[in-house]
Amino acid sequence: MSYAIAYGATALIFLTLDYVWLGHVAGSFYRERLAGLMADQVNFAVAGAFYLVYVVGIVIFAVAPALRSGNWQDAALYGCLFGFFAYATYDFTNLATLRDWPVAVTLVDIAWGTFVTGFSATVGYVIARNFA
Repeated sequence: MSYAIAYGATALIFLTLDYVWLGHVAGSFYRERLAGLMADQVNFAVAGAFYLVYVVGIVIFAVAPALRSGNWQDAALYGCLFGFFAYATYDFTNLATLRDWPVAVTLVDIAWGTFVTGFSATVGYVIARNFA
């Protein structure tokens, strides 16, 4: 039951923060730099699949170890590391293979992924620990 609570809490935090980030804080940053690469419409089915799968990764690699250790710092550390490696894989691959992929997008996106994943893992852990 604690893993279901961890998944739900982590997903809610991650989705909310990513929505605010992409929709209200940094959306124009990405649009200005990636205009030629962006689709006219978001494919919500694919986006939904990403969020479902990515949050499973956060729970497995960050929240679960913290639930075993009883230490929120494990959720924060492993969440940040998972976010860093996942977003770095995406952004460095794009930087290496796509013409005109901006270095600024790479740096900002990796920083965002590191933060949002670490924070979401930590909150997911705290909620699961206190309510499971």
